[in-house]
Amino acid sequence: MTTMTETKPKKLSVNNNSSLGSRIFDTLNIVVLVGLALVTVLPLVYVLAASFASEPEIASRPFFLWPTTFVTEAYEYIFATPTFVRSLLTTIIVTAVGMVVQVMLTFTMAYPLAKRYLPGRTLVLNLVIFTMVFTGGMIPTYLVVRDLGLLDSYWALILPLAINPFYLIIVKSFFQELPQALEEAARIDGCNEMGVFFRIVLPLSKPIIATFSLFYAVAIWNDYMSPLLYISDPNKWTLQILVRQLTNTDAAAALAQMDRTWVPPEQGLKFAVIVIATLPILFFYPFLQKHFAKGVLIGGVKE
Repeated sequence: MTTMTETKPKKLSVNNNSSLGSRIFDTLNIVVLVGLALVTVLPLVYVLAASFASEPEIASRPFFLWPTTFVTEAYEYIFATPTFVRSLLTTIIVTAVGMVVQVMLTFTMAYPLAKRYLPGRTLVLNLVIFTMVFTGGMIPTYLVVRDLGLLDSYWALILPLAINPFYLIIVKSFFQELPQALEEAARIDGCNEMGVFFRIVLPLSKPIIATFSLFYAVAIWNDYMSPLLYISDPNKWTLQILVRQLTNTDAAAALAQMDRTWVPPEQGLKFAVIVIATLPILFFYPFLQKHFAKGVLIGGVKE
């Protein structure tokens, strides 16, 4: 009688101890990344600390991360004058309206371009790609804005950059990856194209909507070239123009023509304005980070 012995497969032993070269590589990576993080974070910490420091301390200490005496004089001056409050509210309104307009125009243009049966689709896509390579330039754009009567209008900060061609192509690729069965089922239930778009496509596009809403909002919030070119009325200045005036010129002289009763602390005011101009984006980004990463992947990577 022969007995058959079962042979168990040998387990492969994995050496968890990394080699010396791998440990050195990991250490260098950590050192480089920590160095880059410090180079990025330390200036922000200095600006925040200097906004709460006194004028003599800012003048005597070239760099510090913690003020010896906390003062809120700069922030009190900022919110006590209508100049800054008006610029802040203007920027918030322009950013909110511009983000909605630009996202809607981008998505409503990308949706029909995602349909391969659309007549003239290839020509339109070629024209979109052409604008990614060649642009009219500053002077032709200014002439177009002037001839449209948009000078000294907030629409001049929104409409010239309403559709980013690169974002448009990514959104179009995302729409092409949506299941066609959902749209066909909606049409069977009686939806027209607008119904399919607003009731089926947009609800499925929340991650990519959040992604490009953030992109457009950051671009409008940080834009100072468009207000500098198209807005000549100081009462319509956005926050970035005000920050530019304060950081490039004497603070008191820059604002004397608008508010003669205001004598701000020069250096502390500059740092405080930069902090307030940066906080909104830093505040909203963590809430959109999950949708941001997911939206970029599903819009730019084809499975």
